[in-house]
Amino acid sequence: MGIDKTKPKDAFETAAEEKKSAAVEENIFVPVEPKFSLDDIILPQSTRDQILDVAAYAKNSIKVFEYWGFKNTHKFSRRIGINLYGAPGTGKTMAAHAIAKYLGRKILIVNYADIESKFVGETPKNIRKAFEAAQNSNSILFFDEADAILSKRVTNMTQAVDVSVNQTRSVMLMLMNEFQDFIIFATNFIENFDPAFMRRISVHVKFELPDEDCRKKIWQMYIPKELPNNIDVDEIAKKFSGISGSDISNAMLNSAFKAARMNLDELDKKIVFEAVENILESKKANLGIRGQENLS
Repeated sequence: MGIDKTKPKDAFETAAEEKKSAAVEENIFVPVEPKFSLDDIILPQSTRDQILDVAAYAKNSIKVFEYWGFKNTHKFSRRIGINLYGAPGTGKTMAAHAIAKYLGRKILIVNYADIESKFVGETPKNIRKAFEAAQNSNSILFFDEADAILSKRVTNMTQAVDVSVNQTRSVMLMLMNEFQDFIIFATNFIENFDPAFMRRISVHVKFELPDEDCRKKIWQMYIPKELPNNIDVDEIAKKFSGISGSDISNAMLNSAFKAARMNLDELDKKIVFEAVENILESKKANLGIRGQENLS
């Protein structure tokens, strides 16, 4: 039998690990500088105008509420929430960064995985920490994939987890009511939102798949000037609909790597066509799977 030479942890090592663990937990919610500006996003003008309207509301809130006296007549109207909803890859997360940049503030990004806990009752505590971190750092609070936390409450509770879900939703509602600042939400599934949250979010902005004009601009944006190619942006924008900006970005990068692997001197448009067709095929397959799930 071998001898276990593993040294048992002493009190100092244990304390150091606990301290490190606490530090990691404390730093779950760290504001960052926005990565994108409004100039980086190709959007229909109507969508861009809605975003600017809401951003202007937040930017001018001090003037309106403090200097013009609306803090006395509209005591609970300073809070404003904006929900960016629509198909995946249409620029919702980029827009959240762009809004924060427009306002000259950092952004504190919260994903459900950051706040979810396997321990009953811990998730609401983590939500509180997110709100506190945003307030203390004067950051824009951004809930990505917000449907995971703003979904409908459970009416027929049969398990402890159901009670926990409702408790989490109740805490979120309370914090949203108390938080007198700007909150951004983004979701692919607005239909899953609880009506109580819908009422508390001031503005809902729909992000749609780009039309032909927007697709042309997005193709131009993702084709580097240094890239030898025979791509006609007018042709490809007209040929392929039903794709997002993210799809176009992926198609270009994947095509470039394929051309490099084939030792081509330029990126041929046929390779890009094939990449887009593969993306569209995978989307159809995904919709087919969802359809079967809905029928079962």
